[in-house]
Amino acid sequence: MQQGVNLRERRRNRSMEQFKQQPRLPKFAVPRRYDIQLKPDLATCRFAASVAIDVDVISNTQFLVLNAADLTIHDHAVSFTPRNSSKVLEPFKVHLVEEDEILVLEFSETLLVGMGVLAIEFEGCLSDKMKGFYRSTYEHNGEKKNMAVTQFEPADARRCFPCWDEPACKATFKVTLDVPSELVALSNMPVLEEKEYGDLKTVSYEESPIMSTYLVAIVVGLFDYVEDYTSDGIKVRVYCQVGKANQGKFALHVAVKTLEVYKEYFAVPYSLPKLDMIAIPDFAAGAMENYGLVTYRETALLYDDQHSAAANKQRVATVVAHELAHQWFGNLVTMEWWTHLWLNEGFATWVSYLATDKLFPEWKIWTQFLDESTEGLRLDGLEESHPIEVEINHASEIDEIFDAISYRKGASVIRMLQSYLGAECFQRSLASYIKRYACSNAKTEDLWAALEEGSGEPVNRLMSSWTKQKGYPVVSVKVKDQKLELEQSQFLSSGCLGDGQWIVPITFCCGSYDVHKNFLLQSKSATVDIEELLGCSVDDHGKNAACSWIKLNMDQSGFYRVKYDEYLAARLRYAIENKYLSPTDRFGILDDSFALCMAGQQSLTSLLTLMGAYREELDYTVLSNLITISYKVVRIAVDAQPEIVDDIKQFFIGLFQYAAEKLGWEPKPGESHLDCMLRGEILTALANFGHDETLSEANRRFQAFLEDRKTPLLSPDIRKASYVAVMKRVNQSNKWGYESLLRVYRETDLSQEKTRILSSLSSCCDPSLVLEVLNFVLSPEVRSQDAVFGLAVSVEGRETAWTWLKDNWEYISKTWGSGFLITRFVSAIVSPFASSEKAKEVEDFFSSRAKPSIARTLKQSIERVHINARWVSSIQQEEHLAEAAKELAYRKY
Repeated sequence: MQQGVNLRERRRNRSMEQFKQQPRLPKFAVPRRYDIQLKPDLATCRFAASVAIDVDVISNTQFLVLNAADLTIHDHAVSFTPRNSSKVLEPFKVHLVEEDEILVLEFSETLLVGMGVLAIEFEGCLSDKMKGFYRSTYEHNGEKKNMAVTQFEPADARRCFPCWDEPACKATFKVTLDVPSELVALSNMPVLEEKEYGDLKTVSYEESPIMSTYLVAIVVGLFDYVEDYTSDGIKVRVYCQVGKANQGKFALHVAVKTLEVYKEYFAVPYSLPKLDMIAIPDFAAGAMENYGLVTYRETALLYDDQHSAAANKQRVATVVAHELAHQWFGNLVTMEWWTHLWLNEGFATWVSYLATDKLFPEWKIWTQFLDESTEGLRLDGLEESHPIEVEINHASEIDEIFDAISYRKGASVIRMLQSYLGAECFQRSLASYIKRYACSNAKTEDLWAALEEGSGEPVNRLMSSWTKQKGYPVVSVKVKDQKLELEQSQFLSSGCLGDGQWIVPITFCCGSYDVHKNFLLQSKSATVDIEELLGCSVDDHGKNAACSWIKLNMDQSGFYRVKYDEYLAARLRYAIENKYLSPTDRFGILDDSFALCMAGQQSLTSLLTLMGAYREELDYTVLSNLITISYKVVRIAVDAQPEIVDDIKQFFIGLFQYAAEKLGWEPKPGESHLDCMLRGEILTALANFGHDETLSEANRRFQAFLEDRKTPLLSPDIRKASYVAVMKRVNQSNKWGYESLLRVYRETDLSQEKTRILSSLSSCCDPSLVLEVLNFVLSPEVRSQDAVFGLAVSVEGRETAWTWLKDNWEYISKTWGSGFLITRFVSAIVSPFASSEKAKEVEDFFSSRAKPSIARTLKQSIERVHINARWVSSIQQEEHLAEAAKELAYRKY
């Protein structure tokens, strides 16, 4: 008898094993409706709960397998009741597989095909990990309080209630909350009924439309709000901490207008009766698009007229536009699986620029979109990149693909496709796609089919080369015998050869934007007859007056780089100096040249010579990228040829002086939003490069600010520059500036000001103070979400930061290891190094400490160290770099 029992047990264990380490839940049962009841206790930070799930059993089974994590399931409070039956079935085995975050329920009777109700009672903890159902802290009337918040994307609804926690398992949701009567309680839908019982109230909400688990949202706390209505009566509110309601007005305006823009663009109205947006003090991401209840970091939703910079205003607008785009692209039509994450994030990123441009055309936001493309190109130039459509085999792998490939490359290839198909055709086809898959799930191929149907173009064949393989091409171009010779090869920042090949939409103009042509490069190489295409002739060097320069990838609409031969590159420098090119093309030429230099395909001398052509540049986006590149050049020069660093810094100071003198320190009446942003970046750059006049003036203005926080001498746009300048003059014997900045940090309650200060503190050059700053970011004074802002240390602090990371890794891993923020610790501190020895040291340290959640980031960071090392080696071999740097440093323009 005993032997028979053991045999049955072994069989059951074997049947349990089949569910482990599977990327997807089995499909023999799916949810149709959830009835969730939650009772959070904000004092003990725990919650009691129950869920009743209408389950559709698709095929006969003795198992129900769903997701659950960090929950205490009451074994004897789990049951399944088939529809039209009074019989209640209780599982004889309730097994929580912690490593896979699944709950396996085994029944002695077979559950037959048909509907039934799965009822589960359970408890959970309101953790401080900023995922699942968690707690955030705030102060009210000087008292520290907790609020309860949800963050379920990508796979953390399972930490709040047992569920089929996959995007394709859509259902409707009925939420009921038992909360203290004085608190505001929000969910996706409007309140249906509210009943008070002394100090508690029960709030029930209307049932939601069909949606995925990761979009369910709940927030409980004390809040103020402002509200408005769209033209068709949708009530929109912005919630925030008590006393900050005025800071929500700008986001409210953007939201109301953006809903109307998207209603027209998608040809489908917003599908819920209300939209709430709320600022959360502790929030790991920038924002989250929960259906009808969008949650944000305070820095991404609140705007203070007195203390927020123009850059903060722009960030609020673009983030709000991004999250509201998801109400259609993501919420109404949802990706089938995380492999298709880019359908959500790439599209929301691209469409957010469309909406922002409609609302604020003076911001020239499509030119600024090039920053998105550049970040995508930089990550995708790594051998450790990944395709846009990336296989996901376990929930632990999902966090790492919320990266520049899914967001920025995704948005860039959409822009490239829209440019190729035409805006009107693209919009019409997109609206058709939204209607076809509304309240359902879709894959990348479904989108391509809709666009192919609407355009008649081979969209699937064209775009598969961009989404199913990693990387992108560099197109080399030269002119010979009246012909343009093009050749594509995979670009890698390491300078190595890749074997990728793409269908590349080529656009180019010849001497004028009026003389242009488009075609598809479908092979490794092609030859184009310029005279036949454009009606103008050139000699072997392109010297025809009508064709004095040639620019490929007009307006940087394509996701690829261009490498010109020496003569064509010289003609483009001439075109830049004479202001013949658009800002987008000036940006592209510079960015491609920098990437080629890093890959060892172009000398640093030639890059610096090109940068000199931008000495009268005033466009915000172009100058911003010029500044970013200048920082990287100085950092690599420290390792390659330290004796030329001062000359290179002097060259950059001279390069930025023109714009600095035009803009000055004071805001001017009627100046543009972009001028406000540029002033701060230019002055910060001059401070970073040690420009004495800038350092002195910035310190003077900071002193005035300490004496009077309302002084006009330190407007929000130049505060970062001032703070950096203060830290540049700080050392162990003179810590006044550092201590003063800490005082400002402690006194302000504005999140934007706190992050401004944190990102400035680490710019000091004294390694011992760098260590103090890094220890400060781990202190209770800095919210966990904000610690990453203090990690971008000066080149002098690199080794200190690495030692600090190793010494504190156990604590960092424990505190941030369950979310994507931990990847920022690795990339920020490891990536700036530039030696193979350091790469080996990093590999050795993490060999016994790496987790799946940082595996990809770690490989990418180590690859960047090797790339830097190769770049250093190539610069060291440049014979005349020192003379060129000196000549550029002291050239009189």
